Amino acid sequence: MFDCWRFVLCKKTGRNHHSSRRGSDEAEKEEGDPQIDVPDVLRLVRDPPEGSHSPADEIMHRDITPLCAADIQDQLKKRFAYLSGGRGQDGSPVITFPDYPAFGDVPDKEFQNVMTYLTSIPRCCEPVDASRIFSQKCSNAIKSDFITWTHRGTSDARTDVTLQDAGIGFILVIDRRQDKWTSVKASILRIAASFPANLQLVLVLRPTGFFQRTLSDLAFKFNRDDFKMKVPVIMLSSVPELHGYIDKSQLTEDLGGTLDYCHTRWLYHRTAIESFALMVKQTAQMLQSFGTELAETELPNDVQSTSSVLCEHTEKKDRAKEDMRLALDEGQSILENIREPLAKSGEQSLNQDQLDNQTTVQRLLAQLSETEAAFDEFWAKHQQKLQQCLQLRHFEQDFREVKASLDTLAQKIATFTDVGNSLAHAGHLLKDLASFEEKSSASVERARALSLEGEKLIDSKHYAVDSIRPKCHELQHLCDQFAAEVERRRGLLSKSLELHGLLEASMRWCDEGIYLLASQPVDKCQSQDGAEAALQEIEKFLETGAENKIQELNKIYQDYESILTKDLMEHVQKVFQKQEGMEEMFHRRQASLKKLAAKQTRPVQPVAPRPEALTKSPCPSPGSRRGSENSSEGSALRRGPYRRAKSEMSESRQGRSSSTGDEEESLAILRRHVMNELLDTERVYVEELLCVLEGYAAELDNPLMAHLVSPGLQNKKDVLFGNMEEIYHFHNRIFLRELEDYAGCPELVGRCFLERMEEFQIYEKYCQNKPRSESLWRQCSDCPFFQECQRKLDHKLSLDSYLLKPVQRITKYQLLLKEMLKYSKSCEGAEDLQEALSSILGILKAVNDSMHLIAITGYDGNLSDLGKLLMQGSFSVWTDHKKGHTKVKDLARFKPMQRHLFLHEKAVLFCKKREENGEGYEKAPSYSYKQSLNMAAVGITENVKGDVRKFEIWYNAREEVYIVQAPSPEIKAAWVSEIRKVLTSQLQACREASQHRVLEQSQSLPLPAPPSTSPSKGSTRNIKKLEERKTDPLSLEGYVSSTSLPKPPEKGRASPTSPDKKAKRHEVKSDPTPFGLRGWSKTSQPSEAPEDNDGWSSAEELINSSDAEEEGRVGARKLVPGKYTVVTGDEKESPDALAVRSGDVVEVVHEGDEGLWYVRNLTSSKESWVPASSLSTLLSTSGSAQCLSSSVW
Repeated sequence: MFDCWRFVLCKKTGRNHHSSRRGSDEAEKEEGDPQIDVPDVLRLVRDPPEGSHSPADEIMHRDITPLCAADIQDQLKKRFAYLSGGRGQDGSPVITFPDYPAFGDVPDKEFQNVMTYLTSIPRCCEPVDASRIFSQKCSNAIKSDFITWTHRGTSDARTDVTLQDAGIGFILVIDRRQDKWTSVKASILRIAASFPANLQLVLVLRPTGFFQRTLSDLAFKFNRDDFKMKVPVIMLSSVPELHGYIDKSQLTEDLGGTLDYCHTRWLYHRTAIESFALMVKQTAQMLQSFGTELAETELPNDVQSTSSVLCEHTEKKDRAKEDMRLALDEGQSILENIREPLAKSGEQSLNQDQLDNQTTVQRLLAQLSETEAAFDEFWAKHQQKLQQCLQLRHFEQDFREVKASLDTLAQKIATFTDVGNSLAHAGHLLKDLASFEEKSSASVERARALSLEGEKLIDSKHYAVDSIRPKCHELQHLCDQFAAEVERRRGLLSKSLELHGLLEASMRWCDEGIYLLASQPVDKCQSQDGAEAALQEIEKFLETGAENKIQELNKIYQDYESILTKDLMEHVQKVFQKQEGMEEMFHRRQASLKKLAAKQTRPVQPVAPRPEALTKSPCPSPGSRRGSENSSEGSALRRGPYRRAKSEMSESRQGRSSSTGDEEESLAILRRHVMNELLDTERVYVEELLCVLEGYAAELDNPLMAHLVSPGLQNKKDVLFGNMEEIYHFHNRIFLRELEDYAGCPELVGRCFLERMEEFQIYEKYCQNKPRSESLWRQCSDCPFFQECQRKLDHKLSLDSYLLKPVQRITKYQLLLKEMLKYSKSCEGAEDLQEALSSILGILKAVNDSMHLIAITGYDGNLSDLGKLLMQGSFSVWTDHKKGHTKVKDLARFKPMQRHLFLHEKAVLFCKKREENGEGYEKAPSYSYKQSLNMAAVGITENVKGDVRKFEIWYNAREEVYIVQAPSPEIKAAWVSEIRKVLTSQLQACREASQHRVLEQSQSLPLPAPPSTSPSKGSTRNIKKLEERKTDPLSLEGYVSSTSLPKPPEKGRASPTSPDKKAKRHEVKSDPTPFGLRGWSKTSQPSEAPEDNDGWSSAEELINSSDAEEEGRVGARKLVPGKYTVVTGDEKESPDALAVRSGDVVEVVHEGDEGLWYVRNLTSSKESWVPASSLSTLLSTSGSAQCLSSSVW
């Protein structure tokens, strides 16, 4: 008998008690999930037995373990009893006990197991009652949704399932024909004692031997009561007698029957069926466990978790489906094996036991198929719920992203409060709004598409309708609100554009009118035809005012109230005032021209004017002279009375005064015209800078444009745009506003430039970066990023044109200032305008110089340490230098070297100019550094004989002399003047420092005191002379000498050069060590030495032919306090306290008594009194007076 099991698909309604719990009320409110159905639960429950059972039976069978063929397979193989499948006449199953000699040796346990198993197999073939299908654990399940299936297994206590078989009872056939009575008796007693089922009949084939047959008859009669069997036991003598009780077709061949029975095949079938039944049961239990897991699964709160759960459950479902498929294949294989006899022979039929096996397998297969169908239905609902959950999470995630994007757009559109301060600005803002709308259209379209997607979810009967519908409504509201705000902003900007267009038209009309007034020549207006022509021009121009001028100010306020800010209202008022002022000027000019046109239409009569009347009329202007001519002509014609002529002369004087006023008015108009151009171009310039910064620079940081940026352009924004942002902020926040403040007084605009002149230094930084910027632009100009930005900005010109705007602007200022100064020469601010123009030109020069300065290559130091760059230019240079007392000359005598000189405050640099091949700034030359001279050790000779363009720069007391030839005398004069300024400033600084030291030392020096002299008086006298020299700024003895020293006679010449042939010269020499920079000498690059030597020529002839080289002896000059370079050093001849060497610098402080001079060695810091003769020997020799370099203090 078999246990019956049921696979029930349970449904529960109400809120899911397995659903995910929210961490907070806010999260639960945000999710807003409606109540959803609990996933269906598959439950495997055991059918209650068909009959009622007492509690005792349940207790008795509670712990009985079911038996399977596989468990007692070895015992069944002994075949001491088998179930052949035969049936009695009433359908009772037949159990056969064949002749088994060792039957008595079978253990009781094995016998009991076999009997229990054999009696549990037969069962009734009626279907199971399916009316009781509900589990006590699924009280709320929907009764119509179920699957009932029966699992048949083996068990010791399965009689409660096969009650029908048990009620009919079994027929036992005991074959003991070859045995003894004792064996028969033992078999019957054993069966009677341990047969587990009901018996209907026991048929015993007694032994066939005569003695045993007789003995069994007698013994059976006397021992019947010992068997204690409630069923009849019939002793049969032969097989035919057996056929009387059981049909031959229900008996096996060994009992004379025709029933086909194979014990091995039977055992295989039983093992396979039971294994299949166990597989079906395990599959059902697995499905029950899986269904419970699915039912208790929490719905995830995010997309990733939901996708993971869906994938995980799908994989488990596929594995369960695979297990069911294997079970179905196994059942089909068993069923085919059972039906194999029928497949071999169509005449053969299955016995009842085989039919029972076939029915069992078919029932299991049917129930397994129904189970699979129920699971598929359950899975479809569960999968739909997970997919809907995934759709919901996707919708919620997209909703959060879209809502954040719409909120960002709303915040950005809220910042669009500016309506523009000019027509160009308003147009730019309108373009920005259109660009912003285009960029935001993707977000808006996504929001609307998401709303439509939500509506589709609602139409598909999604379980979370209450959560989806509010979000769809919110998206629609946000999109409509954003679109409405964009339209409102567009309307405001359109009005602003319209208003600024009207204002610009009015201003343009006013400017044209002012220009018309200024362009009318006053002298031509004095004639009737000229006055009438000018009058017609004015009247014709005034007719155009209906289209261009502002008619009513109040109407402007009413029509454009929504956009009128305080600044815009002031602008409207200024434009209206300008318009009224211009109209007033026109009316005055019109009235004046009408008088001039009408005064000559009266008849003129000859009169005799009085001479004194003519002398009283001054003639300061062309108009007054014209009036005098008219009066003379009237006198000659003598037509009209005297009073008419007097009236004519009075009007003529009025015309002359009005002529002067008209000229001033014309200049004022022209100044306003220049100011308007300055303001308009400044506004356009600021707008263009903003456009570049927002349209290009800011887009480099935009993640949406990152894919268009080439690798070479990444992280190069500072290189490409330089400090353009700094320039924009200066002009937008400061300079433009201050210029607007001077709109009413254009002649004073120079003050605005002067106040902000330091800020204009930012252009120098921009220009210095321009070569790098242009180089980067040429490398990346084809980048799609620039093309896309240009398309969005609707620019006709590429970015490089806009990067040139700051350079063009700084040069534009000086042109506008020149124009303003031209019309403001007699005004109050003319001096400021001139100073502003000079400052702007200075900035341009500094920018130009800096561009050359950054092109210097090969200089090891820091150029900024050299001080301000004063001048730079290209020159032809010759040189000669000395080593010791021998002059070294270059081989190439006449060929100069081309050098580019850079004059700094502290040094002058010699560089070689190299032309570069390229475009733009790459074509600009570069400068290879050659050497530098410290300005502290530099002197100059202003005039060199032979060429007015040449001058000398000499170094270290003429140890090195550089003859420099400028392109023109003017350039030479500028350079000499600038060098003199540098040396003079250094000299002045040294004088002040030395004066302080001399005054201190003159009071504390240990001087000898002979009785006949007073050294302090001589010292005081010398100091007084020294002070007198210092007070004269033009007396630079030792630095500047008006005449040169006499040249010694050469061999073969009779006399020295006569004085009348001497040329004047000026030598400017700075103190070698005023700032302690004695050790800083020129530096050069060794690698350039061969090239330098090739180009330098000897300056011997140039020097010899120049007045600068006339020599003399220092002994011919009187010693004066100052600094000197020791030419001849001799430690033996010098005092012990003051040892000097050639090249040392000494300072002669003052003269004492007895020819002693107080000297300080600046090199060794020692000081002492030195005789004048010894001092002359140290400082000069007969042939090297030119090496003496003194500094008078």
